[in-house]
Amino acid sequence: MDNCHQVRCVKKNDRYNPWERIKTIGGLNSNGSNWSLSQEEAITGIEDGKWCFFVEKYGTQVKVIVAKSRFGNKYLKTIADGEEPNNLLNLPECYN
Repeated sequence: MDNCHQVRCVKKNDRYNPWERIKTIGGLNSNGSNWSLSQEEAITGIEDGKWCFFVEKYGTQVKVIVAKSRFGNKYLKTIADGEEPNNLLNLPECYN
């Protein structure tokens, strides 16, 4: 997919709820510049079919999906995660 991007970093909140933990996701464009999207922008992009995202885990691409909490709040996680978005939360912090 042309619009599938690797997530290499996240900005986190100090919140407990999975839908509040990730503030932004980020990575590198093909030209080496950084990109960053709020969790809300990424969710909209995934749902609209504009983008897809993945993280690399042990050399394998793991797809980032939109999940819904038991309270109906949308958040990002990988297919491999349970309720907590651990693969994303374990990425380094974005600084831009």
